[in-house]
Amino acid sequence: MSPAASSTGSAERPTESEQTVYCTAATVETGQEPAEQTVDEEQETCRRQANAEGLQLGYSVVPSEKWFLVLHAFLKRKQSSKKVMVLFSSRSSVKFHVQLLNFLQIECADIHEKQEQHDRTATFSAFCAAEKSILLCTNVAARGLDLPHVDYIVQYDPPADEPEDYIHHVGRTAPGDKGKPTVLLFLLPQELEFLISLRAANIHLTEHQFNNKNVPNLQAHFEKIVGENYFLHQSAQQAYRSYILAYNSHAMKDIFNVHSLSLKDVAASFCFRNPPKVDIGLEGRAMKKVGYNRGPDSRERRTRRRINAANP
Repeated sequence: MSPAASSTGSAERPTESEQTVYCTAATVETGQEPAEQTVDEEQETCRRQANAEGLQLGYSVVPSEKWFLVLHAFLKRKQSSKKVMVLFSSRSSVKFHVQLLNFLQIECADIHEKQEQHDRTATFSAFCAAEKSILLCTNVAARGLDLPHVDYIVQYDPPADEPEDYIHHVGRTAPGDKGKPTVLLFLLPQELEFLISLRAANIHLTEHQFNNKNVPNLQAHFEKIVGENYFLHQSAQQAYRSYILAYNSHAMKDIFNVHSLSLKDVAASFCFRNPPKVDIGLEGRAMKKVGYNRGPDSRERRTRRRINAANP
């Protein structure tokens, strides 16, 4: 069954005008506007940079239910000495993860398209100046930003659309003072075909296997924290719903197919024991999977609660 039309679930994708605000932040340190480039020229520049000798491109195959466990363990090890940037598919996911990680005493900042511009610029400037820091942001926040001296970029959720988005993100990373920067792409087992598309764009990744011994099984602990904290619970629900919507709106539906997801496992990555019963606005099988109540008032309720441009 094909996913529903993308009009049902692309609310959190920023407009072109929203994307341009991040170009402003890129000029903070120099005070100069970047030289104008055509789209093709910019992509070719990023492609060359992505294949530059100092840049290490990798991927890890991680089951849905272990995504946050792996991310938490990774950031906990790196927070004391490295600069790390983590990319998400929606601002709701950024907001939830920054709230939860800070609650777990992993200090991090965030950038997303609904912040005031001066807040975005200040956060980005502080990240650039820091010797060690963690920044969470949406995929769009990486567009147009030159990222000096970053040790790791983690593409946590799928890149926004085509392989060019991934190329654009990683191609703007400059080597860190302490070694070569590493770009790490998280993939589900069924998403490995995306590597073929990257190879076709002359981008080659090396597999990094995570060691289960280095990933403590804290799932029950995280579920308890989110379940008992009202604000984290509400934030997790919004992030879960937004993740499904963003996944459904992906352009490469043959690879990123919403119906291939195990929603119970996806829910676990947001620290739920079972998928929350939220209306994600998808028709058919996906709607049934999340326990949506198809009662007589379902059409009215679906229209009222659906995420869209008019109701973000």
